[in-house]
Order: sequence, then structure tokens, then C-alpha cells
Amino acid sequence: MTAAQHEDKGQPVVIVGTGMAGYTVARELRKLDSTVPIVMISRDDGSFYSKPMLSNALAMKKEPQALASFDAMAMAAQLGAWIRVNQRVERILPAEHTLVVDNALLGYSKLVLATGADPRRLKVAGDGAADVMSINDLGDYARFRLALTRCRSVAILGAGLIGCEFANDLAAAGYAVSLIDPASTPLARLLPQDVGEIFARALDDGGIRFHPGRSVDRIDRLSDGYRLTFAEGEPIVADLVVSAVGLVPRTALAAAAGLEIAQGIRTDAWCRTSAPDIYALGDCAAIEGKVQPYVLPIMHAARALARTLAGQPTRVAFPVMPITVKTPASPAVVVAPEGEGAWSIETAGDAAKHAARAVCRHATSERPLGFALLGAAIEGKAALIKAMTEGPVATS
Repeated sequence: MTAAQHEDKGQPVVIVGTGMAGYTVARELRKLDSTVPIVMISRDDGSFYSKPMLSNALAMKKEPQALASFDAMAMAAQLGAWIRVNQRVERILPAEHTLVVDNALLGYSKLVLATGADPRRLKVAGDGAADVMSINDLGDYARFRLALTRCRSVAILGAGLIGCEFANDLAAAGYAVSLIDPASTPLARLLPQDVGEIFARALDDGGIRFHPGRSVDRIDRLSDGYRLTFAEGEPIVADLVVSAVGLVPRTALAAAAGLEIAQGIRTDAWCRTSAPDIYALGDCAAIEGKVQPYVLPIMHAARALARTLAGQPTRVAFPVMPITVKTPASPAVVVAPEGEGAWSIETAGDAAKHAARAVCRHATSERPLGFALLGAAIEGKAALIKAMTEGPVATS
């Protein structure tokens, strides 16, 4: 049966996943088409919440239950959709345009995979390794907040964006925080070395102990916490251990259906997978071979995909998309360079000791290829974004 025949029979657009990607596609599609049936399948209770808010909820004095803006029933009413909660898709049958969901068949005209990603698991020895917490959704965060009521110190493994944001939020709330990473500076994948050193000093001034160049070998339970042991250096003791070492796209469902996988679920610039009428976006997807697990790429992809689903095939066009790091100790805005260039770095000295402006420029044209701004320097974001799209920007 062809896709057109499926649509003629009233088969729904099915969206697997009710995170930011899934809900944004549904919302944008409903704006364009008020009658197309939409079915959403959620592995949890389908609550709508902002995942980026998890890493600064303490500063906002938000309890976990207050972070959910709407429950699944409210979202279903808003979207005119059927939202099936606490269900898992067991199989995709692409040739039949059918899913197996809790041992029942569900047909689709078009299928959107917005399945997200799982926390990357560290292979660490010791009886405490199984107790390490990862915070990837609202349920994880609720368990984390409960654990915080019984502790005063937290060790965070991974000084990437999420690790730094949680470290800042915890330290500001009065917890003793150890931030541990194999790299020599925090945010090592986003910031040039010199800027990373300034950022590390800002974290230190904010009460965060950064432990660079360290990989944990084992985690052992103590009577009142955990001991983290490293190949070199003294052990670290903490009441709670949190892992923030990155995410792994959820691709098993797609792979089992024969879809092409390349880091994430591989799609073209229209979010089309290798199977007809199946699309993917968000943390699970590698759009044109690239996984971009950030808010702005997800929003742009969702809007374009919604138009495609509504019969207006639209290529995803990603503009310059800055990554915002929510660390009040030293707020950061970064656009990772595309291509080779040379970094120039300016600091404000004692006038603003945690401020830095780093710009990566093309060797011959001087056009900015990317930038990293810290502290007060983030005010220059708009001018640099404009320069990346229109031409060179002044350095002073």
C-alpha cells in the first residue's frame, strides 16, 4: 500500500517521543493543518517541560513538579492529538507503514522519530558505580532532588555544558561541588584553551572545585557517601555522584527496522530517513550526518519538518546558532567554528576578570567562523552573528 493510499484511509501522522522535538513538530504541524490526525507515543507520562531548565531549577527555586507546564491531557487538547502515555514502540514495519506498540498494531501515513538520547554510561569499577546518577528527564531530576535532601557534597563527572550548568546551580545553592573531567579545562569541546582557563577560574570563584585531567577508575560506597579513585592523585569523597559525560542517540528501534544509522538516525536535509515516509529529528537524529543536541537546531528542524509533513517539502536551513551556557559564575555564548581558522582572544583584565572575547577567523577573508564569549563580553553576540552572515566585524 502506498503512502497516498494510507493518507486516503485517514492514517495518522505518528510521532514517537514527547520531548521538545516531538511536541514542537506536533505544534507546528497543527498550525499548518487543522485536520490531519496526529498520534503521539510517549515512553513516560507525556508531561511537557523545558529540559534545559533542569540544570538551573535550584536557582529558580523550582520543585520538580513545578517544572512541568502541562500534562499529557492538556497537551492533547492543545494539539488536537491523541497522546498515548507510558507506552513503548516495539517494532517498526516500514513496508506496511505500521508500528507494533504494546503488542498492538498502529498504522501511520508518516512517522516521525523523536526518540531522544540516553546518558552515556561510564565503565567504572567499584560497588558504588551502579549508584551514579544521570539526569536526562524530569523523572531523573525528581530522584536527583530527593537525593540532594540527604547530602551536602556532590561530585560531577564531566565538565561539558550540562556538567558545568549543574555544578553552578548546586554551588549557588550551597552544596560543595567537585567537577571532574579528563580535559585540562571545562567546556573543552566548546572553548579555546585560554578561554577555558578563564572559565575555570570563574567556576572556582563560584565555589566549584575543578579537577582537570582526571578520569575516575572506581567508585566505592562508604558508610556516608562515595570514594572516587583515580589513576593519579588523591581520592575524592562525596555524598552523591552525578554523571554528565554526554548522550548517546537512541537508534535501536530505527536500526532494527533497517534504517541507516550514522552516529544518530541518518537523515537528509528534509529530515527524511532511508525508509519512505519515516523522518527523524532531535537528539536521536543525524541530519545530513550531524547530531546537534541543542535547542535551536531542534526548533529549526521541527519547523521545517512540519511544513514537509503538511505537504510543503522544506529543507532544514540552519542559521548561525549560538549555544548558551547557563552559568551565572560566568555566562557563556559559543558558536563552534565550521572549518579551520585562527583564534584571537581578548580579555578585560581586572575590570571584568571573567570576561573574554574569542573569535575564530578565516585565514584570508577575516570572516568570523565562530566565537566564544564569556561574562560581560556576551553583549557582543549579535554583532558577531551578523558578521558571520554578512562579513567581517571590527575587533574593538
